[in-house]
Amino acid sequence: MTEPCFIADIGDAGPGSIVEISGPEGHHAAAVRRIESGETVLVTDGAGSAVRGPAVEIGKNLVRVRVAERLVAPVKPHRWIAVQALTKGPRADLVVETLTELGVDEIIAWQASRSISRWSAEKREKGLAKWRATAREATKQSRRFTVPQVAFATTADVAAQIRAGDAAFILHESATDPIRPGDLPASGDVILIVGPEGGISPEELQDFTDAGGRPVLVADAVLRASTAPVVGLAQLQALASLA
Repeated sequence: MTEPCFIADIGDAGPGSIVEISGPEGHHAAAVRRIESGETVLVTDGAGSAVRGPAVEIGKNLVRVRVAERLVAPVKPHRWIAVQALTKGPRADLVVETLTELGVDEIIAWQASRSISRWSAEKREKGLAKWRATAREATKQSRRFTVPQVAFATTADVAAQIRAGDAAFILHESATDPIRPGDLPASGDVILIVGPEGGISPEELQDFTDAGGRPVLVADAVLRASTAPVVGLAQLQALASLA
């Protein structure tokens, strides 16, 4: 059975050290997951490091773990960034969850002109908090050691991100070419841009292509806004693995 994973401060703990899972995470481990003494668990700091070891003490909202080994996430040549236009309903949570499981490094919530969902300043903080919580839980479920960053961006912000990146692919139904192996840089920030259900506007597409983005197809059919980024990221990762 796969070991349960929790997020907590592990500092520089090495073999023989004790790591404490406390607070809400400790409650989840002790009362919800019902971790038992002697059960092996993973504890990650969410920033690329983790420890594995048996639970040695269980409290009401506390689990203490004796470190058996320290682990570090492998260094990847690419940093995957998904720019996801705001969508309504549970599909937004689904795309954040799935992208996290696939290994995305950053998710940018983009307020596209055709997004039905609109985030005011107050709603933005609530929306980002929800996306971050979803990413955090998906990180634990998939046993990743790094929680992806989640940020908000306007169209101008996205264009600036494209200019600063090493490659940017715009998923668009008017594109004629797929992503090819030679399109992927050997390393660096690779950005995948997905519009809302209503599509990317001509003005936004122009801004992004002027910044250096390239329109591409990832399927023969028009995919939902929640499906397209998952398909696109999977294709990019598959191409990267062939390099």
